[in-house]
Amino acid sequence: MSTKTTTRQDVGLLALRVGLGGTLFAHGAQKLFGWFGGHGIAGTTGAMTAMGFQPAKTSAVLAGLGEAAGGALLAAGLATPVAGAAATSTMIAAGAVHKDGGFFATEGGFEYTALLGLAGAALSIAGPGRYSLDEVLGDRLNRPWMATTALTALGGAAVALVVRRNQAVKAAAVPTADDQLAASDLGEHAGA
Repeated sequence: MSTKTTTRQDVGLLALRVGLGGTLFAHGAQKLFGWFGGHGIAGTTGAMTAMGFQPAKTSAVLAGLGEAAGGALLAAGLATPVAGAAATSTMIAAGAVHKDGGFFATEGGFEYTALLGLAGAALSIAGPGRYSLDEVLGDRLNRPWMATTALTALGGAAVALVVRRNQAVKAAAVPTADDQLAASDLGEHAGA
């Protein structure tokens, strides 16, 4: 694992881990604690409700933890397979919200979330390199099978969450028979 890397690769992995981990941590801290101009759990819960995630508060806490804890662990290079998978799964859910905006972030698309998620997956698979707490601990929390297991389990959970969210959004957008009757009644009264 990490003993097969060169110093150059280890420095590159360190830079990637710290940059990605710090970014994710900051986003998660916004959601959980309201730090860095964020809205905390209450505001994030409201946003999750508006985006169709249910239960909204649980979704807010999990998104915050996936980003903050996953980011902190990535930056430290600790339990890297799970930390990278947590980042990836959180970005799968975030990307679903931006899907209708297309690819580019400038148009509200999923470009940014895709990049963060792919970087998390890459670190989960590649490992943290020698300049990490995983290395100090003898890679006990950085085994190849852990990457496969964590990416499969957390990725699968994120896909299930996205499917449930998309169904809720679709159901909220489709008018029911009662909605159609109410609209018809309003139209009749407006024309009278």
